[in-house]
Amino acid sequence: MTDTTVSTPVTATGLEPALEPASSSRAQKRKARKKAAKDPKRKITWDRVWAQRALLAMSVPLLMYQILFKYVPVYGWAIAFQRYKPGRGSIWNQQWVGLQNFHNLFTGVNGERFRQVVVNTMGQSVLTLIVGTFGAIVLALLLNEVKNLPFKRILQNITYMPHFLSWVIVASLASVALSLPSSGGFINQGLMSLHLVDHPVLFLTQPNYFWEIVAGTNLWKELGWNTILYLAAITAIDPGLYEAAEVDGAGRYRKMFSITLPSIKPTIVVLLIINSGWILSTNFELPYFLGNGLVSEKSETIDVFVLRYGYQLGNYSLAVVAGIFKTIVAVILVGSANLAAKRLNQETLV
Repeated sequence: MTDTTVSTPVTATGLEPALEPASSSRAQKRKARKKAAKDPKRKITWDRVWAQRALLAMSVPLLMYQILFKYVPVYGWAIAFQRYKPGRGSIWNQQWVGLQNFHNLFTGVNGERFRQVVVNTMGQSVLTLIVGTFGAIVLALLLNEVKNLPFKRILQNITYMPHFLSWVIVASLASVALSLPSSGGFINQGLMSLHLVDHPVLFLTQPNYFWEIVAGTNLWKELGWNTILYLAAITAIDPGLYEAAEVDGAGRYRKMFSITLPSIKPTIVVLLIINSGWILSTNFELPYFLGNGLVSEKSETIDVFVLRYGYQLGNYSLAVVAGIFKTIVAVILVGSANLAAKRLNQETLV
């Protein structure tokens, strides 16, 4: 009787099949490739550049845009060290005055007013950032709990629409809403109906209300738009986590605080780091359109100050000094926020 049994080749140890080393070798190569991909010190070679030529080609227009509009104009910072007059020719033919413009802005005639302007800018920006971030997170969590998709889309569209209105229209609507009841001021009318106030409040003539007005108006306009990234982060959460929580008896609020919020925390941290660089670049239109002489001590921001005391009076050097100050502070704030997040083992930009 013929033996049809096929013998299996074995290794030197006589314990594993001969094919095992080949599969093991492939697994080792995969591990080596993954390790090399994670190595931050990988050398840039022409082979890698050629392999990614399509991606590099697509990045060229954006790179050229950044260089042309972000870096080339930096040579204009030379105006900050000059007594610049447009009629004298190019900026290299101006009178150089060293740090005199910096002295005039921070400690000179305009020093006290500029310091108050910086405080106003930071106050409005920080309050707007806190209110806007908290409101966007809460709205994203609530929208995530809406299971009726048509109703959810309607809610999203309603909250998104104010974002597409111009700031001029938004400032006009805010001015009407905060006016007297006889002029359509429904806020005063509502407060009086609830017996929270005995007589109408002239909000736009009270300096102490201005920061809250700016933060509230920004919240109404950008609330829905700011939830987009948070909703995108929520959709990336593994549904199995919610199913496991339901098996353990967790309700909606427990899943919200134990799963959803911890999962989107990296997104929240990164957005806060990015937004920290815009603290001195608060919205220009609202302080400009809603501000007036009665509330100027709280409404005037750096951008409004630059427009009034820089460009309108022809003091372009003063305007450039203020711009340099904003840029330096923005870099410091972003770097500090990124470093603080890294020290706390949170998600960072770099």
